[in-house]
Amino acid sequence: MGLVLASCASAPAARPRSLPARVAPPPAAPGAPSSARGANTTSWTRYHRFGNGSGAGPAGLVLAGARARWTSPVLDGTLYGEPLVWRRLVYVATERDTVYALSASSGRVVWARHLATPVPASSLPCGNITPTVGITGTPVVDPARSEIFAVADELLGGAVHHVLYGIDASNGQVELRQRVDPPQADPRALLQRTGLALDGGRVVFGFGGNDGDCSTYHGWVESVPVTGGRPALYEVDRGPGELRGAVWMGGAAPVVLGNGDVVVAVGNGSVTSPSHPYDFGNSVLELSSSLRRLQYFAPRQWAAQNATDEDLGSAAPAVLGNGLIVQAGKSEIAYLLDGRRFGGIGGQLRLETGICGADVDGGPAFSGDRVYLPCRNGVMEIVASAQGDSLRVVWQTGSGAGGPPILAGGLVWSIGHGVLYGLSPTSGRVRERLRVGPNANDFPTPSVGDGLLLATSERRVHAYAGS
Repeated sequence: MGLVLASCASAPAARPRSLPARVAPPPAAPGAPSSARGANTTSWTRYHRFGNGSGAGPAGLVLAGARARWTSPVLDGTLYGEPLVWRRLVYVATERDTVYALSASSGRVVWARHLATPVPASSLPCGNITPTVGITGTPVVDPARSEIFAVADELLGGAVHHVLYGIDASNGQVELRQRVDPPQADPRALLQRTGLALDGGRVVFGFGGNDGDCSTYHGWVESVPVTGGRPALYEVDRGPGELRGAVWMGGAAPVVLGNGDVVVAVGNGSVTSPSHPYDFGNSVLELSSSLRRLQYFAPRQWAAQNATDEDLGSAAPAVLGNGLIVQAGKSEIAYLLDGRRFGGIGGQLRLETGICGADVDGGPAFSGDRVYLPCRNGVMEIVASAQGDSLRVVWQTGSGAGGPPILAGGLVWSIGHGVLYGLSPTSGRVRERLRVGPNANDFPTPSVGDGLLLATSERRVHAYAGS
């Protein structure tokens, strides 16, 4: 159904009390969740599993000596999202606008739902997804409704639109279909790249531009009731003559806090002079559940980073259980923030330069005070002191594993150059190496569910299990 969209006006920054006071976190082993209780240990229902995006798998999972369990059939399009697992099914979505449910025991197709006609890449002003653009962001499963949600880029009457689908997770029947193009936006210039999240009965996701930042677009965060209806929206770079400010985070999902607030990182805006009013590009934002801006952080050099396409928001924020936030992007700088008071422009507690030696793209993994950054040239471990007075680099892998990592079976798992690596969490040394094959996705990330370690290649899903 098509609905009239209404934008939520931005409010002056406030001082929310959404995160706990900073205290030393309890010891946590890699693979143990840092801030989620009572999670179903056999499921992985959203990008990096938990609302905080920690990427922590179930405790006690054995993946030593992991070997191939099954490989799916060739699917109808390329895979950009993370595999999801629920009730013995593995879910993936393709750039041909098809959602698949695979058997977790064998990889066979249980059901497939082709939703729409995907958009030919040649009809878009720029981009690097070919030959068609369909479902790019990782879907989300709502266990309470037994429903999986995905946003499809599709052709409707020869025009490009973005449509939110809700699909029965057991049989693929379409339960919801709603256009979600932001008001006055050119849908051809927008890419729905973030993973989807759930927030109190609403589906939350972000919009950015196509690769190349062509045409005219604004970044958006959107929240839609799971039953359909009037969305809430937050617009970035909304001032006269402003544009860009992508909310894309290398495919990671918006972080949903325990009180329903949403935290996202934003890419470069269009304002390149520090004498101009700040445009909220290159930022970390905390939004209320109704998407009213509560507080923000931006680097002191935000205008220069806008000018050089140094997205702070190429990766998701790591919102730690002790109230601290670690954010890094394309600038090779990591920032440590106080989650109770982001601090506005230049308001970080600490920063560390020379991080990664390349872009940080996608969702980090973290446990306790240890954050594993998805650096393009190798995952890096960084430790944030509980007192908020230091960031310390521990190691960076030279293995070639640079994709967004997860924590499972006592190892850090990351994909690089068609190989799924299991890295030592204390040294970054390679402990496991599994051949996956070439990826269509620039930022592939594995997942875990029903005792399986899952990864994607260009058009297949691969499942591994410990020996």
